[in-house]
Amino acid sequence: MQLERILGGIAPLAERPPIGQWTPELSGDMDLLIARDGQWIHEGTAITRHELVQLFARILRREADGHHYLVTPVEKWRISVEDCAFVVVEASFDEGIWTLTTNVGEQVALGEQHRLVVTATPTGERIPQLDLVHGVAARLGRNVFYQLVEQGESRQLSDGTWLGLESDGHWQPLGNVEADE
Repeated sequence: MQLERILGGIAPLAERPPIGQWTPELSGDMDLLIARDGQWIHEGTAITRHELVQLFARILRREADGHHYLVTPVEKWRISVEDCAFVVVEASFDEGIWTLTTNVGEQVALGEQHRLVVTATPTGERIPQLDLVHGVAARLGRNVFYQLVEQGESRQLSDGTWLGLESDGHWQPLGNVEADE
């Protein structure tokens, strides 16, 4: 399978294409893995062109069956993802809002629309993830996690003591303090 073929007709754009409206039949499985560190590996070889990874990221969705797919108007290829499809690699704070940046350059402001959720990694660690569009998610990278923890505050909630932070007036959990002891 040629990677270039799946990208046929998908021009680089500033916005995501309407992949939620595309409903092609499954074309098959592609030997493409997104490793837990955010590296994209095709047929055993890392994709080193960041622009190509960014382009693929724009046509990636996760469906109700839990699988990730690269989708075009006429093709749909199932791929493998070790944990979350993306990694949050940078966090910045301005005027009460945390903005997170993924390894593919997508920026998301934490708030009512985009929240952190603490979930287990495949190794069992409970680390926050950020849900993005089309069912995909980004796991907080280690450096970003520690940066946010340094700014965090603890709160007593109905299910225990949690560490988290406010962003745009909304509580964003980083971890259950009692469960992590």
